[in-house]
Amino acid sequence: MTTTDLITADELLQMKDDGFRYELVRGELIKMSPAGHQHGRTVLNLTTPLDQFVRANQLGAVYAAETGFKLAEDMVRAPDAAFIRRERVEAVGLTTGFWPGAPDLVAEVISPGDTYAEVEDKIADWLDAGTRLVVVVNPSTQTVALYRSGNDIRILTVDDVLDGGEVVPNWTLLVRDIFI
Repeated sequence: MTTTDLITADELLQMKDDGFRYELVRGELIKMSPAGHQHGRTVLNLTTPLDQFVRANQLGAVYAAETGFKLAEDMVRAPDAAFIRRERVEAVGLTTGFWPGAPDLVAEVISPGDTYAEVEDKIADWLDAGTRLVVVVNPSTQTVALYRSGNDIRILTVDDVLDGGEVVPNWTLLVRDIFI
């Protein structure tokens, strides 16, 4: 559901908690549906090993789906998971509002109700804002798409290994383990 009144990121941050999760896209408030069972498990199967690796190697911080990232005055996105390098986390320090800017890595798990256009819009928003790696997980096809740019895209199947590359050096995860 989308509202028609345009608002800013600061106005979104000051809204009373009504029990829903929102994103702000070009000034429009978009209500996000709660995650389903498969979606939640898939996010956890990806996020837990990433967080454990990042913590063990003191690479930065991993953030859960409730975290908002202020990409512009009229844009706040909340991915299913995100990673920010340690030096960026330390430079910003603790903040009570939305993270100012894009994460280094974003993970989005496609839900049954997501349209192709919605997923493509999210990918473009993340990349345009400076995210270095967008990981799009598709439970229905059991594939993972890695976007480093609009034309640098790699598709992985359950027989492949997800690699953090230069964004999360030395982190790997069997794609099949995301879907167990």
